[in-house]
Amino acid sequence: MTETVAIRDLGVGDVDALLALYQQLNEGDAPPPPESVRAAFTHPGLRHFGLFDGDTLVATCNLAVIPNLTRGGRSYGVIENVVTREDRRNRGHGQAVIRHAIDQAWAMGAYKVLLTTSRQDPAVWAFYERCGFDPGDKRAFVIRRN
Repeated sequence: MTETVAIRDLGVGDVDALLALYQQLNEGDAPPPPESVRAAFTHPGLRHFGLFDGDTLVATCNLAVIPNLTRGGRSYGVIENVVTREDRRNRGHGQAVIRHAIDQAWAMGAYKVLLTTSRQDPAVWAFYERCGFDPGDKRAFVIRRN
């Protein structure tokens, strides 16, 4: 990474760059309606992080910190929508933005952070393990609405 790299919270002004990056995550996704954009950036406990190199959004993820009534009332975090620009991968940007999200979860009192992926590529799984995630700790189950 270069000296111009910075990680910060994203806001509504970053939506175009974020949605362009999301096309590399889920190619062909329809753009969200304006009310979904507003909801995503005003929802309490949900934060979007972006790693910038200069003015270019290079990597992103979001973090939801969820209140909890177990574990002494400590919240937990969920990281989703992790993506790094295809032309900037394997340079530490994705790991840096994930590490930032984890640090923010700890700062918000979370006792654990979860991350799931639908990618079936062992290299992607190894990437998340290098970020500190334990693939044997929990098992995720998913149901999708048709």
